[in-house]
Amino acid sequence: MEELAQAFGLLFTPGSELSQIVLLTLQMSVLSTGISICIGIPLGIVVGLYRFPGKRIVMRILNTLMGLPPVLAGLIVFFILSRSGPLGSLRLLYTLQAMVTAQVVLITPIVCGLAATAIANVAPQVHETAHGMGLSLRQELLALLYECRAPLLSIVFVAFGRSIGEVGAVMLVGGNVQYKTRVMTTAIMLETNMGHFEYAIALGIVLLAISFIINSVALTLQERTTPFRQKGVRRLSRGGRLGGSMPKDDPPATGAATQDTDATGGDDR
Repeated sequence: MEELAQAFGLLFTPGSELSQIVLLTLQMSVLSTGISICIGIPLGIVVGLYRFPGKRIVMRILNTLMGLPPVLAGLIVFFILSRSGPLGSLRLLYTLQAMVTAQVVLITPIVCGLAATAIANVAPQVHETAHGMGLSLRQELLALLYECRAPLLSIVFVAFGRSIGEVGAVMLVGGNVQYKTRVMTTAIMLETNMGHFEYAIALGIVLLAISFIINSVALTLQERTTPFRQKGVRRLSRGGRLGGSMPKDDPPATGAATQDTDATGGDDR
């Protein structure tokens, strides 16, 4: 508990190493997520919306790259940015730009594949409706994006979560240089290798707390953009269709039935 209190104390201390690590982590995650979204979502819209030769092969490649090992992505970027690589003259290795590049290589296929699947599931219905209403191509595209707003928002935060928790590729191209390329995940690995397990766990809890706050904001935004409200689901469940108790039938009119029986018996007599 002392290490956890110390970690949170350093987190809110201006100029401390931990606060600098957190800021660098957020900066790297926001930049890599933004670039991946700007590249992956337009490509996903094209792949999911249009038919073209070799689309199945493209989808298979995307599905394969969605499982790209982070170490392999970091290794590819490392060779490209090393001195003997094609971009070695830029001297970007062991910098924030190198870490962002590795994150973009790793996250963009995930964003593209998920966006293509989301668009492909909604596109036929939107196209049919837009064709019946006589909408233009631009209006149809805007309607498609509006209908897919909740899945696309989820994709954004999935990409951010993938970025903020990455360690392998960041370690390779960033080098975990103090006050320069050290982020939360690499700091946790460093403290673990040094035997400071309590402090490493405290850093992990801080990282989880930051992720929890971001995911809470994402869930709130997603609930506001989802067409089906939770209140409607709860009301439906109370009605008995989603696991709630079945509505009770009206009690039989015993008195009226008895009178009818007596009346019938009187006629037979």
